[in-house]
Amino acid sequence: MALTNPVAIVKGAVSLIIGLGVTIKAFFSPVVTVQYPRVELKISPRFRGHTKLVADKDNPDKTSCIVCGMCEKNCPSGAIVKVVGEKKEGEKKKTLTSYILDFTTCSQCGICVEICPVDALAFSAEYNRAVFTREGCHFDLVKEFEKRKIH
Repeated sequence: MALTNPVAIVKGAVSLIIGLGVTIKAFFSPVVTVQYPRVELKISPRFRGHTKLVADKDNPDKTSCIVCGMCEKNCPSGAIVKVVGEKKEGEKKKTLTSYILDFTTCSQCGICVEICPVDALAFSAEYNRAVFTREGCHFDLVKEFEKRKIH
């Protein structure tokens, strides 16, 4: 009975024309696909990758972390596994020796970045971290900082 109803046929035709109009408009609009491995994406400045250590303003070869452990204590997901530092001879404050981040459990909430009293943490802009094991997502941020320092 619905097939012989002229009002239903007109409504269906109008709906079809509107849908085809949307499809044709999208067909002639410019392509937004990026050829990913060959072309790098422009990342927003507010992008939240994994956390990274920030260099000290006075000594760019060292991190500004004071090894207070506030980030580790306040992490709601327990992603910051170990923050270890040692007091080196001739220095007034502790030096960070190991900072282990388990990115598999990190919720990227930003509490660690906000709670840091000396602004020693920031979000990285890395988005293409592909690994095959869980251990590949366990970062030692001190080693990552050393790698960035070299490049």
